[in-house]
This record gives sequence, structure tokens and C-alpha cells, in this order.
Amino acid sequence: MTEHRNRLNQPIGFPLPDWRGAPRPSRTPMQGRFCRLEPLDPARHADQLWDAIQLDRDGRNWTYLPVGPFDAAAAFRVWAETASVGDDPVFFAIVDQATGRAVGYASFMRIDPKNGVIEVGHINFTPALQKRPAATEAMFLMMRRVFDELGYRRYEWKCDSCNAPSRAAAARLGFAYEGLFRQAVVTKGRNRDTAWFSILDREWPALQIAFERWLAPENFAPDGSQRESLSALTKAALAPLRG
Repeated sequence: MTEHRNRLNQPIGFPLPDWRGAPRPSRTPMQGRFCRLEPLDPARHADQLWDAIQLDRDGRNWTYLPVGPFDAAAAFRVWAETASVGDDPVFFAIVDQATGRAVGYASFMRIDPKNGVIEVGHINFTPALQKRPAATEAMFLMMRRVFDELGYRRYEWKCDSCNAPSRAAAARLGFAYEGLFRQAVVTKGRNRDTAWFSILDREWPALQIAFERWLAPENFAPDGSQRESLSALTKAALAPLRG
């Protein structure tokens, strides 16, 4: 990027004369072809989510999440009741369009409207959602809200550095790896080094085209397999922007 300098000839960041901040995310649904995201509502979603969570028989999904595992549906509902009313994070249930049932959840968190920075986190894709187009579409819908509807400048993804599936997912979705925050958090009685990833607003238009191409009906063969991988599409889209 072009270097900018002040009157003292010191290098400074590029100007943002029209920046006025971004609004906070609203609790309104996000509609896709494979899924829809609904504001987390314990009365509607807790039992369905609990049923889907039971498919994770060894509790693998809870290893890197800050909460859980829960020993009973009632305990999970208590957590959902608290999570559903907070201002940050803002939780959404991911509902499978085919079944009408909630099969996962995710949130907007560490919301910084003044600087236009927001994070996606607390992601729990149950086995009923994992490795399915709805999982990818859910992440696309959240990105589209952040950039197109709300006008944020930066979208973050952070995870435990030991969480290889999360790191791989971030790369597949087009997030850029930014580095490691060593000994960043103590969670569940153990150290966590945190890996940081981001997407910037100037990268979103190219990424949006890649997602829409991947999600298009013609990208899926009759057996459900992908004709083009999302990893290849996002990598090609971002190559001119990231070098």
C-alpha cells in the first residue's frame, strides 16, 4: 500500500476522513439456501441443539470451547438462557433448512463499533452440521452481515493454537493468519496460546464472489460433491490482494 506521511515526514496510516464507526449487530435472522441463522432462543433452540450435541459422543467439540461439556440438557439450557440475552457475544442458532432444526451456533463477539472491528466466535458445529454446505453458508452469511450490512472494517477469527481443525477452517474461509499470542488465556485450567486471523473490508468483495461461486447449485454434483473447492476459490480470489 502507498505510504502516507505527516507534516513531520513520519510514516502514518492511510487516512479515513469519512469514518464514523459502525452499528452494533442486530438480532435479526440471516437467510440462506442451506441454512438460516436465528437469534438464539432457548425456548425454540435449546432442546434441538442438545439433541444435535449428543451426536458428538466423545465430547470432542467442547475441548477448545470456553464452556462445557454439560452433563444434562437442563444445564445446557441454563447456559443458553444466559447466552441469549447478552450484548456481547450476540449468539445465533444455525438452523438446517431441510429439517428446520437447530444444529449448531455461533456468535458475533468482541464487538468494537468505534473501530469497526468484530470477531466470530463460540462456534459449535455439531456432527449434524459438520462438513456440510450449511456450515460454510452460515459463515458466509455472518461475513455478509458484517461487511455489507454493517460496514465493519475488520473481521476476526481467533482460536487455540492447538485447534488444528479451527485453524484449517479459518484458512479455507479466507482468513489471513496474523500470528500467535503466547500465553494469552487460561482456560479450563490450562494455558492457551491464541492464533489470530482476519479478513479486511477491502478483501471482502473478492471473497464474496468466491463464496457465491462455491455455494451456487451448479458447483454441486448430483452426489453432493463439490466441483470446485472453497479453498481453491478463496486462495485465487485473495492472491492479487495479499501477494
